[in-house]
Amino acid sequence: MTRARLLLAFGSCLLALAARAETIRLEPEGGKPFGMRNVFGPLRSLVSGPGYWYGERKIEVDTTPPGATLDLFYVRASFQKRYVQTTAPATLLLPSRSDSGPRDSVMIRAFLPGYRSKEVHVGIESEETRFSIELDPVPNQLEAASQSYFAGRSSLTLLTRQPPVVRFQERPEGFSVVLNETSQAPAVEGQLAGLTSPLVEKIDAQQLGEDLLLRVDLAPEARQPRPELRSRQSFDAARQLHAFTIDLVPVGGAGAESVERMLSALSNVRAQDVTGCAASFDAALRAELGPEQLARALTPSDHRGPFLRAAMKRLGEVSPGGVITLTDGTRLDPASPIELAAAVSQPQQAVGYLALLRCVNDALEPGARRETSFRSLVAPEFSATAFAAALAKANASEQACGATAPAR
Repeated sequence: MTRARLLLAFGSCLLALAARAETIRLEPEGGKPFGMRNVFGPLRSLVSGPGYWYGERKIEVDTTPPGATLDLFYVRASFQKRYVQTTAPATLLLPSRSDSGPRDSVMIRAFLPGYRSKEVHVGIESEETRFSIELDPVPNQLEAASQSYFAGRSSLTLLTRQPPVVRFQERPEGFSVVLNETSQAPAVEGQLAGLTSPLVEKIDAQQLGEDLLLRVDLAPEARQPRPELRSRQSFDAARQLHAFTIDLVPVGGAGAESVERMLSALSNVRAQDVTGCAASFDAALRAELGPEQLARALTPSDHRGPFLRAAMKRLGEVSPGGVITLTDGTRLDPASPIELAAAVSQPQQAVGYLALLRCVNDALEPGARRETSFRSLVAPEFSATAFAAALAKANASEQACGATAPAR
């Protein structure tokens, strides 16, 4: 046998050993009371053989999906006599029927994060030697998450298959959100890690049995005074998901001050901020972010709605011809309420809109927070890494435009 085959055989043996079920001796403490069962019980051995009454019993337990945690209880006369915790699969060694009582039983509780726990009771008279516990997934799942931030206010949106049952818990670092009987879709873990903003430092998720726990840490400067939490529910018809949104609202006069700064930044936008090489940035970023994501981000039902409408109107005022031009060539007059509403309803097509929002964002946020704030405004569904890559391509397009532009 070659060396490679020997290594392969050795590896197979190791895998077999790793997959072998753990053997648990589940014998109760203390002796059992003597009764009539001990007198007539051995007679059963005349039919079933001596092993029925005097032989050691063995039960093999597995779960679907595998790897569930097993709580094993040996119960005698309604009292717990032994408790052991292990992981499936497991082999249980039980006392013989001659050493057990008539009311003895074994209760097996299986639980796995993201699945409903299940209990199985095995009576001492049972002849069961092997069984599998099939676990059912919890009824709800967190499918997606996003966070938007603008002008000192943030919104965290959780998208689930069913309307969620939510509990809040305050923490020194921020707050926790508990979603009852909810698991986490694989793609959400990466999304949550990137949901940061000037208000939110990080979001961690942990599956606690049937419930999903989200720990939201506020940025140090946002903890005093703590923002007010407001929640609302809606339905995302496009994705057929239920949306639970948590608004982080600044207390005191911070909100009014942010609105004044936003209006001032909007009034300072000029034509050169949305045309020329800025238009190259706008087109490149729009292509990277995609129309569906942009449409969801820029047609919100939260506090950003009035600002985005005002921003769209300002776009028309500073664009060539004083109109809002869409990517399909449609021209809309911002002075007309109907045409302005039409532009607001399809922001992903408004030429120069992303460049205008960048200009306003740069005026409102200090350098270190600009990219995070801009991402939460125009691409809240993107991770920080994905948005950084998209933004880098848009900036490169703008720089290439500047390098080839004729000198004035």
